[in-house]
Amino acid sequence: MYQELSGVWIVAYTTIDDPSKYFQTTLYTGSGSSTQNVVNGGNSDLQPDLVWVKNRTDARWHRLVDSSRGASKNLYSNEDDAEGTEASVTAFNSDGFSLGTDTGSDGWNEDGDAHVAWQWKANGGTATATGAESGNNPAYSAQANQTAGFSIITYTGTGAEGDVTHGLGGKPDWIITKVRNGNGDEPWVTWHKDLSSADADNGAYIYLNTNGQGQTTSVFYEGDAISSSVVAFKGGNANVNADGTNYVMYCFRSIQGYSKFGSYTGNQSTDGPFLYFGFKPAFLMVKKISSAENWFLIDNKRHPINDGQIPRVIPNNSDAESEDASIAGDFLSNGFKIRATQNMINESGTYIYMAFAESPFVSSKGVPTTAR
Repeated sequence: MYQELSGVWIVAYTTIDDPSKYFQTTLYTGSGSSTQNVVNGGNSDLQPDLVWVKNRTDARWHRLVDSSRGASKNLYSNEDDAEGTEASVTAFNSDGFSLGTDTGSDGWNEDGDAHVAWQWKANGGTATATGAESGNNPAYSAQANQTAGFSIITYTGTGAEGDVTHGLGGKPDWIITKVRNGNGDEPWVTWHKDLSSADADNGAYIYLNTNGQGQTTSVFYEGDAISSSVVAFKGGNANVNADGTNYVMYCFRSIQGYSKFGSYTGNQSTDGPFLYFGFKPAFLMVKKISSAENWFLIDNKRHPINDGQIPRVIPNNSDAESEDASIAGDFLSNGFKIRATQNMINESGTYIYMAFAESPFVSSKGVPTTAR
């Protein structure tokens, strides 16, 4: 679709004019011994299917809860622990989520502490595709939101080379797999389309819970068989497809004007790379893949003003939020401009990223949105 604007024909850019229908960041203050409902803002109420919570004030574990595994079923991005049952998120509501009490130092609702929650919508906890075990292919249940390019898949491993359906309707750009009921030492095995050898038979991987660099292996993802319908595994490795072991997988694909998964090369300059997304970002997660370095995560609620420094959290460790003048960058109407030499975002080397929108640069009617 095209529209004439001041004598110039502009192409419609996105199918999602209101990204807050599918992704939101919400800030809240913990209430300690009291339960509380966290209510989303934005232009649209959001009933989330994946909630990722982090205490900003203190060093506490990250917690990820989703509607496929069920409320209070916690996994931890900074640890390789198996799934725990804790009253962090206790319900997914039409306009947010509910929290249980936190009278200790657990990190989801500590009294007086600042917290952040990143939330994604899939399909309201309802499966869009299921399958029984078939040969070496696992039994699975997938709830997918093809409009937003996001799916949650739970499956039981077979111990052999096989495939699991992801439901995205297109090839994923980012895949995260985690054991639920393992021994507590299984990492978050992550595939990204721009990892070196991502599409090779012995596919690439990187761990979400460590600072390690990208690598390849013959026992995780079968890169050249990941497709618009399935994620393919090389074999029965404990981290991705052990016989009888339960897993959860989060799959994402880029949706123009709403989400972007890509890579860039650092230049070690305060005039750093400009990352073009085609939208004003609400969320950005970055990882250096050419050498060991921590993950880096920022959002527009904790960084609402381009003031020269970024309050960041680190997905692979439990550190409290920190603000460092050496980590600088600007959220712009169509992407992100790096203005620092700090090694987490702009050392010499290759980085991958995941970004979600606050607003598209050009709407579905071909109208540019208000620039920042």
